[in-house]
Order: sequence, then C-alpha cells, then structure tokens
Amino acid sequence: MAADDPIGRRRKAERHGRFSEYVAALYLIARGYRILAMRYRTPVGEIDIIARKRDLVAFVEVKARRQEMQAIAAVSAMSQRRIRAASDLWLGRRRDGHRLSQRYDILVIRPWRLPRHFPDAF
Repeated sequence: MAADDPIGRRRKAERHGRFSEYVAALYLIARGYRILAMRYRTPVGEIDIIARKRDLVAFVEVKARRQEMQAIAAVSAMSQRRIRAASDLWLGRRRDGHRLSQRYDILVIRPWRLPRHFPDAF
C-alpha cells in the first residue's frame, strides 16, 4: 500500500475499527453485558455497540486511539446527537423500550492496553 493511497488507508482504518469494536464487545461480555447489536445503523446515525445488563441499555461509542483523551475528544457534540437520535429509534422499536434505563458510554481501545470503559460519558 502506497503512502498516497487513500483507498488503502481507508480500508486499513475500517479493518482496525471493526477489530476494535470486537475487542470492545468481548470486554463488555466479560463484564457481564449482553451484546444486543453491533454497528446498528439508522437514517440518523450509527451506534457501535448496544449492550444490556439487567434493565440498563448502554449505547457504546468505541474509539481506538493512542491516547485516552484523544479518544474521548473524538466523540464530538454532533456525534453525540446522532448517537442519541439513533438510540431513540432503537428504543422506540422495542416493546420493552419504555422500561429500560439508558446510558451513553465511550470505550477506548489503545494499543497493547486493556480497554478503558467510560460509563455515562455523555
């Protein structure tokens, strides 16, 4: 892959993102969550992971960065609005949606480190 190959860079970033989401899902499963959906797409936005633990549904944004603060800062206000709008659609499509508590988390994946979970991040 040449350094000036934008398609190759895009594909590599896509593979890295998918891998990071699977690592995040495994981490959440180890913490007692059940994964309900991954890469849930709606017309208003995408949610990386939807996980449930008892009556709590966590809408998780996964960010792979070298530094934690870079990862947290990468979840912009616009991203947060899109995730919230997509979560509203997801909850609205569930029969038990009105009974579930919801939370918006960020899960940071860093090289050679355990994932870092930031519950109720936004």
